[in-house]
Formats: sequence, structure tokens, C-alpha cells
Amino acid sequence: MIKEKCGVFGIHSEVDKGVSKKIFHGLIALQHRGQEGSGIAIFNGMTINIKRGLGLVMEVFNEHVLSMLRGKIGIGHVRYSTTGYGKLEEVQPFIENLNGKKFALALNGTIANFYEIREELLRKGFKFSTNTDTEVLAKLIAYYYIETEDFVEAIAESMNILQGSYSVVLVNEEGELYGFRDPLGIKPLTYGTNDNEVIIASESAAIESINGLVLGDIRPGEIFRIKESNIERKLARTEKKRAYCMFEYIYFSRPDSTINGILVYNARYNLGRMLAQLYPADADIVIPVPDTGNIAALGFSRESGIPISLSLIRNPYIGRTFIRPSQKMRELSVSLKLGFVKNEIKGKRIVLIDDSIVRGTTISKVVSLLRSMGAKEVHVRITCPPIKYPCFLGIDFPTQRELIASNKTIDEIRRTIHADSLGYMTIDGLIKSIGTDELCLACLTGEYPVRGICWKKLEEVFGVMRR
Repeated sequence: MIKEKCGVFGIHSEVDKGVSKKIFHGLIALQHRGQEGSGIAIFNGMTINIKRGLGLVMEVFNEHVLSMLRGKIGIGHVRYSTTGYGKLEEVQPFIENLNGKKFALALNGTIANFYEIREELLRKGFKFSTNTDTEVLAKLIAYYYIETEDFVEAIAESMNILQGSYSVVLVNEEGELYGFRDPLGIKPLTYGTNDNEVIIASESAAIESINGLVLGDIRPGEIFRIKESNIERKLARTEKKRAYCMFEYIYFSRPDSTINGILVYNARYNLGRMLAQLYPADADIVIPVPDTGNIAALGFSRESGIPISLSLIRNPYIGRTFIRPSQKMRELSVSLKLGFVKNEIKGKRIVLIDDSIVRGTTISKVVSLLRSMGAKEVHVRITCPPIKYPCFLGIDFPTQRELIASNKTIDEIRRTIHADSLGYMTIDGLIKSIGTDELCLACLTGEYPVRGICWKKLEEVFGVMRR
């Protein structure tokens, strides 16, 4: 079960003073990216008003709350925490004061060197109320704005310091909306229009959810500025390569989203087809672990000729298990999350398709339940290669000992999860299926795309910050 930090959304409108409702709908479209909390910050022409809360978007906001958030420019956020403690004061957007003026920002990603930046800002006299990297980013931009008195320059100077993954939306009391992205492009950020509006979002599906037209991606290393309906673009940082997070295609993003020019649906379908080619199975049915296994299972079924059966039923009122912060909660969520159609399972040889194995908890539980319902054989096929190394770039498995593939062979994992056979996607197959080699594969290979980081030290720092 993978955990990931957040989704962001922003709108700049020329005429609509009720953009909070559209941000609300955009955040619902991004709810799969974080379920711990959500928030909206709106510039009303004079000041920035904000509402944040713990829980799902529809639990935090209602018609009355949204009616109080009037304005033409705003940002929103859905959160899963990778730093901090999951408290209300850590829910984004964050507001920062600048000599009587304010700006608000929201982050998707993880600032890998946030602890060092935090310590330096503390020495410069800044005060912190949380342990989050988002607050560190806000203070860093504030520091450079005080020096430059220009937001573009302040963001650009900050990007020269930042290491890690970040896609950010920012609104200020000058009536400007910003979006910017790390120079490797690890986290996605896209933009579009809708009549007199410019929209920025983590995924294209969120823009389309409010009938917007998707225009493309904010480029890695780019600062995207909207003021008075004018768009200005500045490439502040460049890298020779890209390192798109491959989990956006395997797991995080909605299948109807286009991420870095690649339709997620196609990537998952191709992964399923590739699995059927690499690891054929003599079986009666193909069953996906919903929901991220569905399209890969369809690809496997069509390639292999084995019929697909949707006999694992997800309870839509239970959040994705990766959201659950504790191991005990994750194990309980598996049982609550899935139902089974017993008549479809009994006596069958099953190919079970899932997106990944992290600790082995979920897949082991699913295989066990299938066997208890009379499955004759269970052959597991995984669209992600073995995860062997920790991630500090936005995915929450920061200690290597948590990863089952880091200390077991594939056959040992097969025995641990009680499968008759186990086939992982290969790295070459992953690249071919997604359709690009510009991917961050650090959790698979141990080769991290961000230079100058001591990953063992980071493992210690993140462990302390999450206690």
C-alpha cells in the first residue's frame, strides 16, 4: 500500500466571484490523492480568506462555507501527510504574512532538504508552527520576497535552493496566481482554460471536471504566472533529463488523466498486456484488485484470452488503503474495503492483478480471502517492478525495512503471500508500457535523480519528523 502526498488546484477568473465552488469540485476530482484534510484559500480583492479542515472535501465544505469564500482567484488542496503529524494546523493551503500582505500556497510533493532549509531560516529569525515542508517552502519564498520584492524572483531564488519534488500553486494579495514545478518534473502539474478562467491542477481530469479545456503541462522548472488574465511563463531551472514519477501512471492518477502527455488509461492497459506476455498463466479468470488494477486486468484479459471477472468489489465508502497512517488501520481497511462474489471464485484458477506490493499486507490478505472462498489457484501479477528502496520524493515508504522486496527474493515473496505463482513487471516492460524512459525509478533501482542528497541521512530525518 503506497501513500502519496496531495493534489493541488487553482483558478484565476476575470469575472466569476464564486470560484470557490469550482475549486471545491476540482478538489473532489482529486480526492483520490489525499483524504486526511482539505482547504481552500480565496483572494477577495482585498485579502485572502481561508477554510481548512480534516476529512474529505465534502466533509469540510458545504454551500454555506463556500458562500463565505467569495473572490475571483483561489487555490485548493487535498492532503495526505508525508511530513508532520496530520493535525489541523498542517492542512494546506498555508498562509504567510509579508509586512502586512499575505500569500497562500499549496504543495504536492516532498522537499527533500526541507530540514536543512528550516534550520537556516530559524537562524535567520523565522518562526515555525509546524514540522511540514510546506511551511518551510512558504517561509523560504517569504525570505526571498523580502529581498527582491518580486514573486517571480522570490520563487526562482527558492527553486535554486530546493531539492526534491514539488508542484505548487500560490495566490497573493496582488491578485496573482502562480504555478511552479520542480526541474525534474517529478510531480505533475497541468493547466487549462474555461471561458474567462485559467486553471492549474495536479491532473487534467480535475480541469475537465469543471468543463475546462486542458491546454498542456506546466514545464519542469517553470514558473507560471497569471495576472489580469495574462499568462507569463519563465523557465527558472533546467535539467538535462526528466524524472516523472512512474507511480502516477501505475497508481496515483485517475485513468482518465493525461500526465506529461501520456493517457494513464493507456499506460495501465499496456502494463496488463505486457504482464500477459511476460508471465502467461493457465487460468480460468482474471480478477483485478480494484480500482487501480481494473484497466491492467482488462489488458491482461484481452492479451491472454482469459475472461475478466469483477468479483472483488470495492466498498466506495472506505478510502484507499494507502491513506491509512498506521499498519493496524491498513490491515483493518483491507477487510472493510473489499467484498467478494463467492460463486465466481469457488473452484477457479485465478490470475490476480494488482498495481504494486510494498509491505505485502494487502495482497497477502486478498490471496488468503480468495483461498478461503474456494479458489483453486491464485496467480499474482503486479504491474510495478519490485520496490526495493525508500522514496523521499513524495511517496511515503521512507524506510527500507518496510519494503518486502528489499530483503526477500521473488519466490520468498510468493511464499509469504501464499500465491501459486508471482510475476512482477520488469523495468524494461514498465518503460515500454508507459511509453517514456524519462521516469524516476529510484525506488526500483536505488538511483535517485536529485543530486547532492545523503539518502541514509534523510531516512533518519524523515523518521524523526514523522514521530
